[in-house]
Amino acid sequence: MDLTYKRQNVYSVADEAEKKRIFDYCEGYKKFLDNGKTERETVTESVKIVEAAGYKKYTLGDKINKGDKLYLNNRGKGLFILRAGTADVAKNGVRILVAHVDSPRLDLKQVPLFEKADIAFLKTHYYGGIKKYHWLTIPLALHGVVVLKDGKKVDIVIGESDEDPVFYITDLLPHLSQEINTKTIAEGFQAENLNLIVGGMPVGGEDKDAVKKGVLNLLNEKYGIVEEDFLSAELEAVPAVKAKDVGLDRAFLASYGHDDRVCAYPEITATLQTETEQTVLTILADKEEIGSEGNTGMQCILIRDILDEIAKSYGVNPAVLRANSMCLSADVTAGYDPAYASAFEEMNVGFVGKGVAMNKFTGARGKSGSNDASAEFIGYLRGVLAKDNVIWQTGELGRVDLGGGGTVAKFIANNNIDTVDMGVPVLSMHSPYELVSKADVYSAHKAFSAFVK
Repeated sequence: MDLTYKRQNVYSVADEAEKKRIFDYCEGYKKFLDNGKTERETVTESVKIVEAAGYKKYTLGDKINKGDKLYLNNRGKGLFILRAGTADVAKNGVRILVAHVDSPRLDLKQVPLFEKADIAFLKTHYYGGIKKYHWLTIPLALHGVVVLKDGKKVDIVIGESDEDPVFYITDLLPHLSQEINTKTIAEGFQAENLNLIVGGMPVGGEDKDAVKKGVLNLLNEKYGIVEEDFLSAELEAVPAVKAKDVGLDRAFLASYGHDDRVCAYPEITATLQTETEQTVLTILADKEEIGSEGNTGMQCILIRDILDEIAKSYGVNPAVLRANSMCLSADVTAGYDPAYASAFEEMNVGFVGKGVAMNKFTGARGKSGSNDASAEFIGYLRGVLAKDNVIWQTGELGRVDLGGGGTVAKFIANNNIDTVDMGVPVLSMHSPYELVSKADVYSAHKAFSAFVK
């Protein structure tokens, strides 16, 4: 009997059939990533998936019947997927899975278009935690919506097809970078310089802003918009790259937006594919990267409203239902990177390839802002995962005094619901092109499936 604790590499214990399942599963995940680069697109893609599985649109106030498969689309940016089970919700509560579908990016400012030195630019305001230099000199695509004065919504995606142009942010050549090289990264890369190049061809006969007017002409011809319409637009610059296998053995997968779509996709597949008598509520949330604020973030009372509707439909006390519910806050964690080993404490960090990682707590330094799940709940989950032979590990977000981070877990737990963070370890997190192990993606699917049972 081995009394020690050891992590397992998923690939090292998987047989050929299991490896094929891992790789086949990630082909579906790649399509999900490429079709959903923004929170709006991810919700749209997810609605297509659940509707194909027989789920019907739900409106608050509708009666929920046992066996119903429903979804509520929250303003096009968040999604609640409900499987109404036959088990007693007064005793078992609801099994809740939560992931977020917003990712760090560059949003256009409300008045973005200007011209300088015969180049037209769009000004941006970065969203979430980024390293600004990551976004220089890479191909960028523009995704989002423009709402006109008459309420008409115009969808825009430019930069994804082979025929499309892309957008670009310049960097200074190394020959002239001596001054920048002496500055800190924060000083050397300024947010106000993250401007997208969108044009360089002047309109004939114009003395002022001839390039800008040429860009406006093109936008008006194709989309019917004028400059004022930027005031009611949500346009996001994201990397114009597709999800790709990494390594000669294709063990890894690189993409924009793994954080946190790498947890959202396994949530969806676990919900749709797992046979269970439990009532399952799967949530794709917006705004996590900026604190889960607003009416599409997890601080919104909509989750309590939906749980109350479930309780009312089942004829149980909503307080009892919440108290007996459980939640996996499915968010990514930092994967150990040997190139930056000093940032981690190796005994307590998630390793890529060694399964989905459970973070008992997140927060900063002294666990500030953390949910910090109970030993009892984690003990229960250990049994659940062991029963289904799920390979998993624990993790922390780096060395204690170095930094930290937060998730939506505390906002769920505030409803008197046992909650813990569990997600896929990521390398290069919050960069335009993040890296995960395919084995960990499939491990997340298996873990979430075990949980909803």
